Amino acid sequence: MDTISESFSHSILRIEDMPKRLEQLKQWLETELTFRDYTINPASSDASFRRYFRVVHNGENFIVMDAPPEQEDSRPFIKVSGLLCDGGLHVPEVMDDDLEQGFLLLSDLGSEPYLGALNESSVERLYGDALGALATIQTCAADTLPPYDRELLLREMELFREWLVSKHLGIALDAAQNRMLDAAFSLLADNALVQPRVFVHRDYHSRNLMVTARNNPGILDFQDAVRGPVTYDLVSLLRDCYIAWPRERVEEWALGYQELALQSGILREEHEDPQQFLRWFDLMGAQRHLKAAGIFARLNHRDGKSGYLADIPRTLGYVAGLSEGYPELAGLCEFISKTVLAGLR
Repeated sequence: MDTISESFSHSILRIEDMPKRLEQLKQWLETELTFRDYTINPASSDASFRRYFRVVHNGENFIVMDAPPEQEDSRPFIKVSGLLCDGGLHVPEVMDDDLEQGFLLLSDLGSEPYLGALNESSVERLYGDALGALATIQTCAADTLPPYDRELLLREMELFREWLVSKHLGIALDAAQNRMLDAAFSLLADNALVQPRVFVHRDYHSRNLMVTARNNPGILDFQDAVRGPVTYDLVSLLRDCYIAWPRERVEEWALGYQELALQSGILREEHEDPQQFLRWFDLMGAQRHLKAAGIFARLNHRDGKSGYLADIPRTLGYVAGLSEGYPELAGLCEFISKTVLAGLR
């Protein structure tokens, strides 16, 4: 259950606290839920402070989320889970909770993420299911979700400047470079804000989608959902930070989704122009990938999680690849290609 979303707090759960948390979790299972003769094993962790355990009790599998309340607020997870369940999506059902301690008992969606299952023979089927589910997500009620506003969009892109460029690469930007980044960030925020607003999962990619036998895919890590741009989750899926496909194929999938969104009423007649849709898609991807690259660097320096550094070249390669079609981003693309990516080698 990996995610690149921001953590609820910047404080770190100490290693020495982890056995204590596990004992508290077991006590909750045994006293509050009356579990007996069960097994419990790590299921996964993610890029925040949440951990997940698979519990087998009476022949049935469950997932327990351990979300320390000092670092993680589990209420958004419960709220968004309800919204998605109401829409018929395949998400973990919240079966019980102890918000004071930070424990949730969830239904188990299995252990096969899209990332390990995607290949040439499976991609059309798996992405077809994921795009169909995305169309359903985008019709879910989003009025009560936080807005994906300019402030949030810009704050996310600042992670690139702060954590990757300055902290990780040690680059001291001059005034001209800062102006270039400011202008690029503003352009990318403008692009996001002119798009139709829908329910946005915000981490809709191959590590958060599970291959399931029924109602595929299982959908995880949706707690940071917002009301925002129609292409955000689409580009998260098709220009995934963890697996890449040829540009022509990605654009074909994106335009196929545009047709689906038009048929479903997510988009209206004035949104039929494929070139306009691809521009939204490309520039939305640039915003997301700048954010993601910054978070990957932050995970390394702040949280001691270095594994995501290997995904930065792929992630920023998408942005650098926009150089020919978007002259207004020429400065950003050149900076990424010649300075940032070169510095990562």
